[in-house]
Amino acid sequence: MKPSILISAGRGNPVNYLRALEAAGAAARAQYLPAPDLSWDGLLLAGGGDIAPALFGQENCGSRDMDPARDRAELALLDAFCAAKKPVLAICRGHQVVNVWLGGGLIQDLPPAPAPFHGGGEGDRVHPIAAAEGSLLHRLYGPVFPVNSAHHQALGELGRGLRVTARSEGGIAEAAEHEALPLIAVQFHPERMTGALARPDTVDGGAIFRAFLDLVEKA
Repeated sequence: MKPSILISAGRGNPVNYLRALEAAGAAARAQYLPAPDLSWDGLLLAGGGDIAPALFGQENCGSRDMDPARDRAELALLDAFCAAKKPVLAICRGHQVVNVWLGGGLIQDLPPAPAPFHGGGEGDRVHPIAAAEGSLLHRLYGPVFPVNSAHHQALGELGRGLRVTARSEGGIAEAAEHEALPLIAVQFHPERMTGALARPDTVDGGAIFRAFLDLVEKA
């Protein structure tokens, strides 16, 4: 039987996440504001708009396209799935939601130096990142490799138990793993680097989805 994955997505079209998971061997369904239903084997937190700064103790200093209902729903999903030790894959906004859920903060608007390399929501930019030795990304892709980015926010103060496992040229946290939970978080968009969307200037993002499903099967 295929592992079942719940995708928490925004109001946009989640087809890229669905295709990437299905190509990796999962049965997936995407919902906006899903309930924390633990009949699913794993959870994917998809990309989207910014998180309400009040959730990490800041005034609004550049956050936009916020959806407080989605913030609340995804924090509740993390409460439930992580308490049950069910694997989570968090992408872009999801990467940031995980950090906030663990008590961390965000850089609300990247400063001028790193911003041009990351896209600011204006479409994918390609740049190299360096993975920590022994991390999942290091095992999948090696020490340095190219990925895409389309974001204007990034991890700030790190949440409890979270370890940054890859950084970009300007020191931006591009991936994180938890010391105890089966949790993979990446700032870039592997769903746009695999299958029909595979591109010659980046690694194959499909390896991340296959690694996630390996975690699900082990759980």
